[in-house]
Amino acid sequence: MVDFLDLGKNNMKKNITYFLILLISLFIFIIFYKSLNKSSFYTPNEILNKKIINFKSKDLLSKKEINFNDLTKEKKFTVLNIWSSWCVPCRSEHKYLMQLSEKKNINLIGLNYKDKETNAKKFLLDFGNPFSNILIDIDGTTSIELGAFGVPETFIINNEKQNIVKKYIGPLNEKKVNEVINITK
Repeated sequence: MVDFLDLGKNNMKKNITYFLILLISLFIFIIFYKSLNKSSFYTPNEILNKKIINFKSKDLLSKKEINFNDLTKEKKFTVLNIWSSWCVPCRSEHKYLMQLSEKKNINLIGLNYKDKETNAKKFLLDFGNPFSNILIDIDGTTSIELGAFGVPETFIINNEKQNIVKKYIGPLNEKKVNEVINITK
């Protein structure tokens, strides 16, 4: 004879197992759902109005060691662009840097990031040199100290106060260039 008490225990165990699997699945689904809706972009807000660090670096073309603050004394604003020859977005933004270089009130400085000297020079030969000076950041340390976490990145610096006014992550485009021009008037 079949024992109805044993059948009831087996059904209860199955029901509890199914219920636990359902709860765990629901919990995992909620976690994944919330993480999909959460922004994955990190933008350091504390970089704005922060004093720009003074650093020394070699100039790509002259090989002289230059103090960054010495480059920022002539004009009211400096636009510092971190770039590399191997960076595809840097190529797309280059035409906008060439436009900015025509503005007489902007001091445009390049910081060449983790690049081979020959590749960087060839890049400038092929696309043009928009920069008044090009500093070298061989190991990326200077860029990290500035608050950058990739290339290209562009900083607008108020030379009088020596602070960062605006930071652009990613390549410049027409809209961003117009913002730079309006800020630096």
